[in-house]
Amino acid sequence: MTYDSIRPGAEWLDTGGKPIQSHAGSIFHEDGVFYWYGENKEHTTPGSGIWHWGIRCYSSTDLYNWEDRGLLIPPTPDDPDSPFHPSRFVDRPHIIHNTRTGKYVCWVKIMGTGHEQLSTILTADAFLGPYEIVSSDYRPLGMNAGDFDLVVDPTDGKGYYYFERVHSELICADLTDDYTAVTGYYSTHFPRAQPPDVREAPAYFRRGSRHHLITSGTSWYYPNPSEVAAAPSYHGPFAVLGDPHPFDTSRTSYRTQISSIFRHPHKRDLYIALGDRWLPDLAAAESNKEEAFRVAFTENATGDATEAMELPDADTSRAVYVWLPLRFDEDRPVIDWRDEWRIEDFA
Repeated sequence: MTYDSIRPGAEWLDTGGKPIQSHAGSIFHEDGVFYWYGENKEHTTPGSGIWHWGIRCYSSTDLYNWEDRGLLIPPTPDDPDSPFHPSRFVDRPHIIHNTRTGKYVCWVKIMGTGHEQLSTILTADAFLGPYEIVSSDYRPLGMNAGDFDLVVDPTDGKGYYYFERVHSELICADLTDDYTAVTGYYSTHFPRAQPPDVREAPAYFRRGSRHHLITSGTSWYYPNPSEVAAAPSYHGPFAVLGDPHPFDTSRTSYRTQISSIFRHPHKRDLYIALGDRWLPDLAAAESNKEEAFRVAFTENATGDATEAMELPDADTSRAVYVWLPLRFDEDRPVIDWRDEWRIEDFA
């Protein structure tokens, strides 16, 4: 089938009739083509022991109909020591282009065997690859680095790396000139005592001279209220503006976690929040587990609070996408629910 609109939360099929598998995704635009890439969860079913099946990419010229372009980064099922073995927690790939080197640089968050959160960095000569690992088990600034976003300044090409210092705070670190490491200069933001209050899943966007971050709390696949903040520079200081979903009474960001914000290159002021509804069968009334996570982390401060909660094995192969446009109430970003919307409705 073909699409002429976006329907948040509905099943989305590629041009071959298969469910799109591009979770925790981002969009890269080049030469009139949109590339949507993210985690391939097609085999991540309960009891499978498979966390991912590589990083998959789709292409489109209208943001509605997506052609499967295959695996940008394939899994390595025959090598248990590889960072891309299917059992490894491979999350949230982000790709930026370095105009100085000509390289496409991909960072991926990967959970280590001891629950440490590390980074693997890859490069390619073309967006569709092939990608080669240049660094693995990388600890930026010597820290456990969780969910993240990569940003390139459009004027001077300088790169920035926003990441969650696991269960602590958010970091903005300057990237090296080739974007494959950090320089050592960084700033800290949003310190929190523990999950679920710790901010994760940072999604950066810039509107005019204001730099914005939309983040989520830390509550596994259960959704929670997002938080938006704005600053005059990449390194802040950030002022918290509140939940960008003020009309969602369930306080679950419409049962969604935002992975990235995409600014449409041909529209005057269209920013799209790309989100995943990881647990699509969970009713809104059952989705908000903030207090349960707060209690678990308080009572298990020296242990694994997530395991202590005995969370179910999520079937993320069935996760769906929630894409919604941002509107701006003066300077405050707001995300309203829409059952269906069209790119053409925006100037």
